[in-house]
Order: sequence, then structure tokens, then C-alpha cells
Amino acid sequence: MLTVIAETRGRADAVLASALPDLSRTRVQALIRAGVATINGNRLDDPKTKVVEGDRLTLDPPPPEPAAPAPEPIPLTVLFEDDAVIVIDKPAGLVVHPAAGHASGTLVNALLYHCGESLSGIGGVARPGIVHRLDKDTSGVMVVAKSDVAHQSLAAQFADHGRTGPLRRRYDALVWGAPNPPSGTIDQPIGRHHADRMRFAVRHDGKPAITHYALVADMDSVAHVSCTLETGRTHQIRVHMAALGHPLLHDSLYGTGFATKANRLSDRARAAYDAIGRQALHAGHLAFAHPLTGEAMAFDAPLPECISDLMKSFGTL
Repeated sequence: MLTVIAETRGRADAVLASALPDLSRTRVQALIRAGVATINGNRLDDPKTKVVEGDRLTLDPPPPEPAAPAPEPIPLTVLFEDDAVIVIDKPAGLVVHPAAGHASGTLVNALLYHCGESLSGIGGVARPGIVHRLDKDTSGVMVVAKSDVAHQSLAAQFADHGRTGPLRRRYDALVWGAPNPPSGTIDQPIGRHHADRMRFAVRHDGKPAITHYALVADMDSVAHVSCTLETGRTHQIRVHMAALGHPLLHDSLYGTGFATKANRLSDRARAAYDAIGRQALHAGHLAFAHPLTGEAMAFDAPLPECISDLMKSFGTL
């Protein structure tokens, strides 16, 4: 359910469409007429209904009917594969599963081509085999289930967050400035940003989120930080590091106020910084129990060239 507190006067459809950029005004009007909207707790039937400041509007759209993704011959870097799982090193720029604006060209399309009918369907038509995800512009290790049994086991491990098993997720991040203290735990709940639904924020009413961080290298204005997740909230590392005052380099959602710091870099470092072109976050390590044998497995993905080049420009690699 989507909730909007009106900040201006106007028509209900216009107020909702302005506050919910993921929905077009035409879509909002259709939802209102379908009877899935309320105003101050009462059903809202007419898109033209006048709204005043402080009115509480809600929309409860039905879940979209997913279309079955088509197999596509997209190259994959496979770190391990057997009949139960496939472990890949996802490149930055690759969306994990089909969604609005990304109906094709996703990791799921590539997996369907690579794995064929063996790919698990328990995750749903649009997300077969997917038990966790990385943001489009985050690179690194991912595991995908190839059978229903494997999917159930891996899903349980990720839901447990490694409390009772070997599941571990460690990320490499390049951030602005070195955190002080150099290591610690960020235990702050995360929820949707109150004004921008594309973003998340630290909120007292959010879901529990815990990130352990450790400084790997202080490169003056930039630092290499290792982050280990104890929970798996959307944008968790990006939100937590920004809340700590050290947002990720090139983070267009949470680090825009730090972009001018790039002007102080050396020519070599600035060229390497510009070449990254996406948030400097890489899922470098993933460990889990094999879903069939129970064997502890661990995989590492090397830093992508764009991130390692920047570190070399500071003399840390």
C-alpha cells in the first residue's frame, strides 16, 4: 500500500501522481476508479476529488501480472555450477530480474539461456531461481538456485542472515573520507524515504538493518571500506555509509552533496574516478552452505578494473 500526505491543494489524481513518480497520472486515475484508493480513511472514487494540505491518501494497487522472461544469449562469468546452484560474478550495469523499464537484457534472461529448463521456478515467473539480488550498478558474487529444493534451502539461509549457518556477505566500497572509528557496527533501521520513493533512509519506524564496516585503506580523501551485512535491506550499505557521513563514490542517490570533492583529486585519480561511472560497490565475497550436501562453500570475485584502477592511482594496489 502506498501512502501520501498531501503537501499542496489540488485534484486527488494530480497530488498522487506528483508524489508517486513510478505511477503515471493515467495509471493513478485508473486505480482510483478501480476502488483501491482512500482519502482520510474513506474510499476515493473520483480522480477529480479536491485535496487540501494534510489529507492522507492511499493507493493499494494489485500486483502486476508478470510476463515470462525470454532466454537471451548474454555472457556470464560463472564461478561455479552444478545441478543445484550456479554462482556468477555479476557485472555492473546488469539488472537482476525484469521490472518496469527492464523487460529484457537482465540476469534472469541470461540465466534462462544458460541453464535452460533446469532453472528453478519457485521464485516466481519473473524471478526464477533468484534468492538475493544486487543493485543494477553493483558488481560481484551472486548465487542462483537451479532446483526447487536448492531454492528453498538458499532462501532459508538468506532469511537467517548467517545467524546459524555459514552464510556471509562481504562488500568492498570506496567512500568519501575515512570513517572514524575505523571499524564499527551501524545498527540503524531502514525504510522508504518519506518524500522520494526511489530512495531509502534511516528511519525509526524502518526495518532492522545492521552493517559491520572496517577501514581497509585510507587514501586521504577516499577510503576503501569492507562492509559485512548482518541483514539485507535494499540499498543498505549505501544508506548506512551515507548516514555515517561517508557516502559511496558516484552514488547518485545518497552521495550527490560530495561530488565536488572529485575536483580536489590528482589528474590521474580524477581520470580513474570519472571512469567508474557508477556507485563504487562490489560484492567481493559470498559464503553459504551447499543446499544439497551442506558443504560450506565460499567464493570471491576480484575487484573490477574501474575500482582497482582508482585504488592504484592512490598507490594502494
